Amino acid sequence: MTTPVSPQLQSQPPVQSAKPKKPWWKRWWLWLVCIVIIVAIAAGQGNNAGTSAPAAQQSASSAQSSAASPSAAAPSTTQPSTPQPSTPSVPAEYTSALRQADTYANTMHMSKQGLYDQLTSQYGGKFSAEAAQYAVDNVKTDWNANALAKAKDYQETMAMSPEAIRDQLTSQHGEKFTESEAAYAIDHLND
Repeated sequence: MTTPVSPQLQSQPPVQSAKPKKPWWKRWWLWLVCIVIIVAIAAGQGNNAGTSAPAAQQSASSAQSSAASPSAAAPSTTQPSTPQPSTPSVPAEYTSALRQADTYANTMHMSKQGLYDQLTSQYGGKFSAEAAQYAVDNVKTDWNANALAKAKDYQETMAMSPEAIRDQLTSQHGEKFTESEAAYAIDHLND
C-alpha cells in the first residue's frame, strides 16, 4: 500500500541548500593572480630595458679598448678568449674572408697554405693578405682530418699509392699540406 501524497508537497520546489557557483572568470582570486603576474612582467621589462643598453655599450667599449692596447690586463671571464667575427672591431672584409675560409676548409678539406692561396688569389677570393691571414688563423677546422679526407679521396677516385698520395698532399703544386699532416693522413689511410 502506498500512502497518498498531499497536494502541498507536490507543488513545492526542492530546497536548495548551496549557493550556485560563480563562473571561473568572475572569481576575485583569479583576477588578483593575473594582476600580480602582469605587474611582475612589466617591472622585469622595465629593469631590463634600462640596463641592457649601457651594459652593451660598456662591453663594446671594453672590447675596443682591449683590442687597441695589446698590453691590457687579462680579459674578463664574460668575454670569450677567441676573437668573434661578429664583433664591431673586426672589419667586414675579415668576416667575409673567415666565412669563405670556413667553407673551403670544412667542405673542400683544404690545407692552411692552400686556403690562404685561394683567399688571396685573383681568381679566388681576392681578399687582402691581412684578411686572408686572419681567416686562416681563426677558422675552426682539424687540419689533420682535412689531410686524411683528401688522402682518402685520392685513394678512392684515383687509386694512388700511399707514397704518391703523400707527394700530392705535400706538393707546392698540389694540396700544400705540411709533412706532419701528410704523415698523419698516410698513417690513418686504412682506418
